[in-house]
Amino acid sequence: MKNIKLVNLILLALGAVVLSNCMVGPNFQKVETAAPETYRTMDHAIDSVNLPDYNAIFKDTILLTLIDSALNNNLDLQMAVSRINESRAYLGMAQADMMPSFTVGGAGAFGNTLGSFPTGQSADAWFTASANVNWELIFWGKYRRASEAAQAELTATEYGYRAIELSLIAQVANTYYSLLDYKKRLIIAERTLQTRTEFLNIIQQRYDKGIVPEIDLNQAQVQEAYAAAAIPVYTRSIAFTENALSVLIGNNPQEIITISTIDDLVTPDSIPVGLPSQLLERRPDVLEAEQLLKAQNARIGVAQAMRFPSISLTGLFGLASTDLAAFNAGDALMGSAGASLFGPIFQFGKNKRRVEVERERTEQMRLNYEKAVLSAFRETEDALVNIHTLEQEIVEIEKQLTASTNASLLSRQRYDGGITSYLEVLDADRTLFQIELYYSELQNRRLTAYTDLYKILGGSWPAETTE
Repeated sequence: MKNIKLVNLILLALGAVVLSNCMVGPNFQKVETAAPETYRTMDHAIDSVNLPDYNAIFKDTILLTLIDSALNNNLDLQMAVSRINESRAYLGMAQADMMPSFTVGGAGAFGNTLGSFPTGQSADAWFTASANVNWELIFWGKYRRASEAAQAELTATEYGYRAIELSLIAQVANTYYSLLDYKKRLIIAERTLQTRTEFLNIIQQRYDKGIVPEIDLNQAQVQEAYAAAAIPVYTRSIAFTENALSVLIGNNPQEIITISTIDDLVTPDSIPVGLPSQLLERRPDVLEAEQLLKAQNARIGVAQAMRFPSISLTGLFGLASTDLAAFNAGDALMGSAGASLFGPIFQFGKNKRRVEVERERTEQMRLNYEKAVLSAFRETEDALVNIHTLEQEIVEIEKQLTASTNASLLSRQRYDGGITSYLEVLDADRTLFQIELYYSELQNRRLTAYTDLYKILGGSWPAETTE
């Protein structure tokens, strides 16, 4: 009889294992997206693209040092590493649910009562020790789907790390460019102030001698004060930018020593952008969104499995004795084995609604993925247009800068010769000051545009894997 029960139990276990291979819920299917054949600003399509490492894009030694420091010390990046470790731990927990659980226990008691009633017998001591095993079979693939979701979330956090890493590289570079831009503007303001102060002294002497009217003196004073007021503005901007850059590299706010000027920096070589369809294979944020969709899709299977019954196998092996020394005796052995079936019967549609919730969440993640794809295409188009138009604008601004510099010089000469009024000098000098400042800003924006394009195209990552 015992053998028959054992055989039945084994057959039950084998049958449950076979059924466990049947996973409910939809298998993940990649979302098909309609990618344009080429970018609008490209004359021809490039079949492939090999993006260089950031060391080939950013050739300024100070900038490279700052980027390396950020990759090693930035707190956002360290939090991303922690999120990867957290997801890896969740994956281990999900995989552990598929295995049997073992517990041990022991107890000791002394008395002559049964419950709260005396037995009338002499008091005895009882000692027990047991080992228990419980295995909820992987019925309907519930735990396999949970493990699938955890694996996809782990992959998503790794892509999230890469997205943060790439964004950090671009952010450090662009902040560094802004720092050089503000430093150049400060130099322009200081040089303009010096020139206007010297010219004001000349106007003051001429006014004292009655050669020029007071209005010329007042206008010269206004222009000197205007240039002087620009100096604290750019000094403040430099300090704010240095503080922001310090935090990015994981340091307390401090001065950033620079060697190069923004005029020394050159834009990187033309970056091939490849086909739009290849963009989806390089953008870590798009790949992250896809993995999050895959994880949510697996949760539908988990919810569906909860609508069906599950089988658990249990077993117990232990010792019981009134004497601790008798634990090794054969008559102290005890054991049991069994199986249990649990399943929902009627819960007013709760489990069905749980499945519907997960399906709607999956639909939301699908839409989130499609939004990420559209954003990737839009950002690339914007970046290409931005670079193209900035290059054209800089060419024209350089022409304005050359002409304005010459006009400022000629107007002063004409004023000194008594040919023109001070209004002409004032207008030429003011125009030159504004063009010089704007040209520095354009240099910054052009460098930033190339950095943004590199980031938008997916860049390259210093490390292919994250531990």
